[in-house]
Amino acid sequence: MNLFVAGLPYDLDDAELTEIFEKFGTIKSAKVAIDKETGKSRGFGFVEMPIESEARDAIENLNDISLGKKPLVVKAADDRPGGGGGNPGGGGGYRGGGDRGGGGYGGGGGYRGGGDRSGGGGYRGGGDRSGGGDRNRNRY
Repeated sequence: MNLFVAGLPYDLDDAELTEIFEKFGTIKSAKVAIDKETGKSRGFGFVEMPIESEARDAIENLNDISLGKKPLVVKAADDRPGGGGGNPGGGGGYRGGGDRGGGGYGGGGGYRGGGDRSGGGGYRGGGDRSGGGDRNRNRY
């Protein structure tokens, strides 16, 4: 069972997280989330415990205890296949999503609009069937 743990002290590392949870059973892995830019803890992490009854015991005993300034939040982690979501036909960012458009800066079609079938306008309008405005009128 995968557990989500929030409210961790910012100086806590993977080994210390393992140490806290191994009192309740077998730990397959324990990872503190690290900010890619600063290299510092983000204050939360994930613990994988293969035996569900041990994981539930850890949740029951560790949730809401104070390990530093904040109380811990320990709960079953949401399953996220492949390390994150995303949807087909999504898109976005500064220039929009392309033919099937997506979000970003200006909403449905990004900064310059979506594309042929975007369904969104964005800052500079959408595409042919976008509902985001007349293709020529909103072009520039």
